[in-house]
Amino acid sequence: MDIELLNHAVHAARVVRERAYAPYSGFLVGAALVDEDGGLHVGCNMENASYGLTQCAERAALTAATAAGNRRITTCVIVTDSEHPVAPCGACRQVLAESNPQMRIISVTLNDDRKEWTLDHLLPSMFGPRDLLNDK
Repeated sequence: MDIELLNHAVHAARVVRERAYAPYSGFLVGAALVDEDGGLHVGCNMENASYGLTQCAERAALTAATAAGNRRITTCVIVTDSEHPVAPCGACRQVLAESNPQMRIISVTLNDDRKEWTLDHLLPSMFGPRDLLNDK
């Protein structure tokens, strides 16, 4: 991915982070997914008083990408106000892996600290569609 597209994705994740609804944790997260055509899909976290119903930014962005007709995601950029870059939670890793197990994950703080992984590094031996095949 070129630097201009990456910078655009980081900016989009920063902007959408400000729209997050996190009255319980105060942990605002914005995500921007880049699809294989260079399209950008954003999402933010949305908490709920029934905590299990909370939706993470990464899953919200993947829902937006799916609604736009593209699930072939190459990169996920997340922006948080944490002290250090954070990786997606386990549930988000599993959901993102359905789209692309080799996805590039880039976490950025408001102070521009960055860390990068590939999804298969964060979620080794993932459970996926191949595990549902019945070879009887």
